[in-house]
Amino acid sequence: MNPDLKIAQSITPKNIDLIAQSINIDINVLEHYGKYKAKLPINLIDENKIKSCNLILVTAITPTPAGEGKSTTTVGLADGLNRIGKKTIAVLREPSLGPVFGMKGGATGGGYSQVIPMEDINLHFTGDFAAVEKANNLLSALIGNNVQSKTRNLRIDPRTVTWKWVMDMNDRSLRNIVSGLGGKEGGFPRESGFNITAASEVMAILCLAKDLSDLKEKFANIYIGDTFNGQAIYAKDLNAQGAMASLLKDAIKPNLVQTLEGNPAIIHGGPFANIAQGTNSLIATKMGMSSADYVVTEAGFGADLGAEKFYNIKCHYGKISPKAVVLVATVRALKYHGSVPKNELTKPNNTALVKGMANLDKHVENLKRFGIPIVVSINKFSTDTLEEIELIKNHCKEIDVPVALSDGWALGSKGTSALAELVVEAVANCKGTYKPTYENTWSIKDKISAIAKDIYGASKIEYLPKAESIIKRAMTLNYQHLPICMAKTQSSLSDNVDLVGRPTHFGITVRDMEIAAGAGFLIPITGKMLRMPGLPEIPAAEQIDIDANGVISGLS
Repeated sequence: MNPDLKIAQSITPKNIDLIAQSINIDINVLEHYGKYKAKLPINLIDENKIKSCNLILVTAITPTPAGEGKSTTTVGLADGLNRIGKKTIAVLREPSLGPVFGMKGGATGGGYSQVIPMEDINLHFTGDFAAVEKANNLLSALIGNNVQSKTRNLRIDPRTVTWKWVMDMNDRSLRNIVSGLGGKEGGFPRESGFNITAASEVMAILCLAKDLSDLKEKFANIYIGDTFNGQAIYAKDLNAQGAMASLLKDAIKPNLVQTLEGNPAIIHGGPFANIAQGTNSLIATKMGMSSADYVVTEAGFGADLGAEKFYNIKCHYGKISPKAVVLVATVRALKYHGSVPKNELTKPNNTALVKGMANLDKHVENLKRFGIPIVVSINKFSTDTLEEIELIKNHCKEIDVPVALSDGWALGSKGTSALAELVVEAVANCKGTYKPTYENTWSIKDKISAIAKDIYGASKIEYLPKAESIIKRAMTLNYQHLPICMAKTQSSLSDNVDLVGRPTHFGITVRDMEIAAGAGFLIPITGKMLRMPGLPEIPAAEQIDIDANGVISGLS
């Protein structure tokens, strides 16, 4: 059995009522999903309390196949802060079944720094992803129905329809499909495809909406395509927003669970950071900030993706700002960025470790641009040597960044207390709010350039004809003021997965663009980035099983 799952199953969770009471939430307002999960009503959000809360962002260096442990650090730090007497809530994203059954595995932390019930959270949880999927595909069905209609046809040009179906699973065969086959009764044939649910605009909207009314308004503004005369068509033209919002009436409410140590955690929403905005819902974050003195949250993948979008999209729309940011690094990941193959990362290699620190340096430089205090967290693995850890610590001293060893996986809050103390100190040193990478008044290309050149380190940007065409269309529709949500590989600072470390003298190719008017951002698609992943040769699903008593095994 996977050690994370074994540890999670060894702990008897507290009744969720006790968790709610620990943060002064009346148990009578909870919507229970069994004994250990509950949904929270949105009206618990208190903007006055939010102003005094200390928000902490956890991000990471560029991800590697070895894994960095961002969720583990997030949960561990929340437990560590509670351990030193700070009333703290962890706020995380919901896992997607795609990675759970694919390569990455679950997203509930690891070892003794986990959120539970681990199996429920990693699988269907409270049905939020299913609701997102249904709302998205309802709009797909309404589009097809209108194109087929003889009496209410809006004269939508099927060739311009950008809206795709979604499914919460990795399946490369669904990236590009032809629908509407089977003669007149099958509708009009057109090219389409599927995105993974975590990459859908509906998920993005859910995670940026303030309440049900705002959710419905954002759904109404979803850009679908154009008529044969070139007129823009929106979801509101199909009267879709009410039904879509109805499907999400429960999914919009964040989910209360707990850590292994019985501390509160809120989990809600799950957009990927490489193809979406990469953070939990704004509602969940504000719910946590309304109920605690400290909130620890995370942004997906490396700081070039998750943290950049957290600041420039989430903080922009939510009018919030963190008071400290934790940058997670590992010995293994730094050696990988120093060109060590995955199968040799457990072997000492100080030369490669030092070389790989260039990746750490770039992320530190990027985070300093936002003006929020930084703490580096070395997420410890059993194969790390003392010499390797000291090399990282000494390097952080040289670049004047506080650093702590985090051993939450093995020790829980005991292993993260030192990190917690440094974070509290960083919060106290915060002098103001974040500085954005760009102003939304800038042109679309200038905003893309700021991200690509300042954050990624690119020397040039190339736009393919399709991207150029959609940029012109976005300007025609007056969307040039929207923030940018770059779709880019998580495996490199560039758009080339093979360029690890800190690449230089590289270009970024914007090959496509999507107008996410409902969510409120534009999505430049770079390199070979795909919004529907595929399964690996040996999917994690092959290791997952359940016995006659309903006990799950093999889940990571």
